[in-house]
Amino acid sequence: MSMILGVPVAVLFGQLLLGLINGAFYALLSLGLAVIFGLLKIINFAHGALYMLGAMATVILFDTLGISYWAALFVAPILVGCVGVAIEYFLLRKIAGQDHIYSLLLTFGVALIIQGVLTNMYGVSGLRYSMPDVFKGGMNLGFMFLPYYRAWVIVIALLVCFGTWFMIEKTKLGAYLRAGTEDSQLMQGFGINVPLLVSLTYGFGVMLAAFAGALAAPIYSVTPDMGSHILIVVFAVVVIGGMGSIAGAIITGVLMGVVEGLTKTFYPPASSAVIFLVMVVVLFVRPSGLFGKEA
Repeated sequence: MSMILGVPVAVLFGQLLLGLINGAFYALLSLGLAVIFGLLKIINFAHGALYMLGAMATVILFDTLGISYWAALFVAPILVGCVGVAIEYFLLRKIAGQDHIYSLLLTFGVALIIQGVLTNMYGVSGLRYSMPDVFKGGMNLGFMFLPYYRAWVIVIALLVCFGTWFMIEKTKLGAYLRAGTEDSQLMQGFGINVPLLVSLTYGFGVMLAAFAGALAAPIYSVTPDMGSHILIVVFAVVVIGGMGSIAGAIITGVLMGVVEGLTKTFYPPASSAVIFLVMVVVLFVRPSGLFGKEA
């Protein structure tokens, strides 16, 4: 059996694949956080719960209601995005302009409520999600077996991340979003409905989290606490990339997933802590993050 640095090739590439999959989820989730914080200055601690809600909604639509996988993948993030718009309109708007700690505490409370309600409804074991027939099986690459669904997750997650970056940084809509959050009175003077823009921006960030949850449903266990397990890691990724940096969230998310996968290969005991170790080093060297702007 071929070896690289004393590790079988199949094991190494298997862990790299796992790292890329985790990195794709990290990128999507940290991108949603970066959009919400970068444009709205809201520290969204409900992000993990809304990621879980996206997975739960997908399972219910696909397995319980019998909707096709493609329809569930499209509808579930929109439904959860509407929940996000409601959270912004009825709750976050009331504390607009206040210190960041208020949004953090409020969204943390919302996360606990969502998690508690779904735990009461479905129990701690959650729901099972059947792998869509179209993605069953995989391909033999010679040095490893690549499941079709995992390849699909990596490709679609990166495409969504790139599309979001392009929309915010390179289009007129993105310019409106940035301008509306930086100088709302000026934009209102031009006839732009800034409060609606803020609600839709928050809803879009939530949709990214829900889309990650919809993709994660066939891979990970769909339980009410699945969001709390990943949220702290995603916040670490955002800090490493730079709070509010769109490109930083995407690049750092994928990179940290790969680093985590390689660590599992060469020194498994450190795999659960390596991202936080990187965060500590980055904060010492560059407190604004790798791609963040210096204050």
